[in-house]
Amino acid sequence: MSAFFNSAETPWDDLGDGVTRKIVGHTDQLMVVHVRFEKGAIGAPHAHEFHDQIGYVAEGSFEAEINGEKRIVKKGDAYIAPRTFMHGAVALEEGSVLVDCFSPPREDFLS
Repeated sequence: MSAFFNSAETPWDDLGDGVTRKIVGHTDQLMVVHVRFEKGAIGAPHAHEFHDQIGYVAEGSFEAEINGEKRIVKKGDAYIAPRTFMHGAVALEEGSVLVDCFSPPREDFLS
């Protein structure tokens, strides 16, 4: 694992349905991921049994829902989804990007 992340040299992984992802990096305790959405693409509501998550809006905007509460989050805003909290998001603009932080790392992203 490199100590640096170069976004221009890292390809996007196509997850389907208008969502792509780049893993920025991870340690034993933390993972950071860029997730890009086409307008209207959905991060389906779900909960993590073992992972805390913070989603920071790097570009665009989203309608985010955390444990039943909906809010519009824009560039510079974030949402916090502790483990077991239902959460999801819908991109309101083309090219909206979340920087998702997970603790502990998502092993399923690495396999």
